[in-house]
Amino acid sequence: MAINWKDLVMILVGILLIYLAIKKDMEPTLLLPMGFGAILVNLPGSVIAVDHGILAWLFEVGIETAEVFPLLLFIGIGAMIDFGPVLSKPWLIFIGAAGQGGIFISMIVAAALGFPIHDAASIGIIGAADGPTAILVSQQLQSNYVAAILVVAYCYMALVPIIQPVVLKATTTKKEKRIKMHYTPSSVTKATRIAFPIVATIVCGTLAPDSAALVGMLMFGNLLRECGCLDSLSNAAQNMLSPLITLLLGLAIAPQMSGEKLIQIETIMIMGFGLVAFIFDTACGVFFVKIANIFLKEGKKINPLIGGAGISAFPMSSRVVQKVGIEADKQNHLLPFALGANVSGQIGSVLAGGLLLSMVLPFVR
Repeated sequence: MAINWKDLVMILVGILLIYLAIKKDMEPTLLLPMGFGAILVNLPGSVIAVDHGILAWLFEVGIETAEVFPLLLFIGIGAMIDFGPVLSKPWLIFIGAAGQGGIFISMIVAAALGFPIHDAASIGIIGAADGPTAILVSQQLQSNYVAAILVVAYCYMALVPIIQPVVLKATTTKKEKRIKMHYTPSSVTKATRIAFPIVATIVCGTLAPDSAALVGMLMFGNLLRECGCLDSLSNAAQNMLSPLITLLLGLAIAPQMSGEKLIQIETIMIMGFGLVAFIFDTACGVFFVKIANIFLKEGKKINPLIGGAGISAFPMSSRVVQKVGIEADKQNHLLPFALGANVSGQIGSVLAGGLLLSMVLPFVR
């Protein structure tokens, strides 16, 4: 059977994703199944993604109807996260909040260019750098571009190590990159670590009810980690549940990667909006720190690079900040602070998604 050019392009995209996963080690747990799935669904006469195909079933159960995969994935992510750095340095929370600015900037730009508000909000959430949140928001807002949003969101997440260094270097001076941060670990009691996920769930669920499911699963995973009586389940969530669900999620996205669905002008525009969101997320975090430094005394100033870790791409963004800092000064270790900002960004992205849902859902309904 003949193959049309759109399907051929997507097969080549699938091969590229597999190459990036294997050769460049870029999020292989996600990009490898996405790439292989893209090849499967674009083969001539392929039935694997039709109504009763296995990939279509994975998409329906895992993403479209029950939203099982994002919620289960957040349990694993929560079990991986150590909130100790942010609990010992609570001011890092503000960097995590500032790192969500690109979401709203991208949404405003998309709306100004004619996208309906529910589509604009769904496009903006790509800047959360958080796949599960992007899935939940775009699905609940009934966006017309769910396929493109999911693919673009996950591809850009994998490209964080390429995008962020460019933005960080462009928005900071040589002197700013060399600002030294001396980390003095302060003990966080076990009771505080256990109380935090419970209190955070109550507060976040009250402030943004539409984010309660994602925040709740994230914090439940963290409670597994911190409670001390379920270590085997915590380890399973980190080392088995999270990579397995990520792999299934990559395959579940595949039915949305057909040439007919993705090869269109709107997809190219969404790719542009996603890039804008990622750039401004990083820049907003950096400039927030720069403004804070105006009011801080010498010796107390914060390295603006840490602001770039305020996005939700955990722990990739932290590693990027550490790498750029080391390039500027080999004695400048920013990782402890970057991890705290990165963890704060994880919470901030979920809250931003809940806020968008609260703002836009009434228009959809």
